[in-house]
Amino acid sequence: MRVQEKSVSALTDEELISVPVLYRSTLSSLSVARSISLDQGVTAYLESLSLRAYLFVYGVRSTPLERTARFFRQDWAAAVRGLWRETIVSALLFGLGAVVAYLLIRGDPDWYYSFVPEQMAGGRDPSATTASLRATLYDGDGRDALSAFAAFLFTHNAGISILAFALGFALCLPTAFLLVYNGASLGAFLALFAGRQLGFEAGGWLIIHGVTEILACIIAGAAGFRIGWSVIFPGDRARLEAAAEAGKTAATAMVGVIIMLVFAGLLEGFGRQLIKLDAVRYGIGLTTLVMWSLYFYLPRGVFRERR
Repeated sequence: MRVQEKSVSALTDEELISVPVLYRSTLSSLSVARSISLDQGVTAYLESLSLRAYLFVYGVRSTPLERTARFFRQDWAAAVRGLWRETIVSALLFGLGAVVAYLLIRGDPDWYYSFVPEQMAGGRDPSATTASLRATLYDGDGRDALSAFAAFLFTHNAGISILAFALGFALCLPTAFLLVYNGASLGAFLALFAGRQLGFEAGGWLIIHGVTEILACIIAGAAGFRIGWSVIFPGDRARLEAAAEAGKTAATAMVGVIIMLVFAGLLEGFGRQLIKLDAVRYGIGLTTLVMWSLYFYLPRGVFRERR
């Protein structure tokens, strides 16, 4: 097992191929040494060698810091790019829900209550006056209230996103429903404020956090679709095997979704409420749109070529 003294990068192809064979030979020698009670020094040496070989063959060769850096530098963006077809479908379903709800409510405001639960409305409903609706877009309630609201929003949206991902196993149907419903909630909100001539202001209220939040929900839905599609059409593999393989990409994307929701929750609970200028709100929202677009879809080779 002299190859153990080298680093992985220093090993030749022949040595790498021989490592598993040498590892099994060492284990066999250790078993013989224990059974015939050889010298304890020999047994201890073989045990030490077997442990080192095990760590070489099966051990993790990167530190947690290195794995974290790789996730942000490469794995997360690659997983999202790998879901591009499912992301398009997810975005279309979300947009469909928003458009349908918007048109229904502009025709009949009573439809609003079918799409927005009372606990999420927070006084923003057709029964509110225009002045009170405008006040909800700009009036803050203090830092403690903002912190509590940020925590509530993060919990709610994280739950919806995780459900959209997890329920993809059920042939994609629950995931599709959740995406349409979330889009309908957005369309209902915009229809309510647009009907009071507050559409531009409501857009600024939403965009500062909405770009990140909506994109996170869409990616979560795409991850659910990837798993559901692999269950419906596993190809030559068993359904469980196909779902497990699809789950690798989907799970990586979902870790990133939680990070995005934390970021959106901070913008929701603090930045949006503390920043009262519409131009600044739109500026932050559009900046996050550019930031996520470049991070996910700009080829990494562009940076390497410039160095």
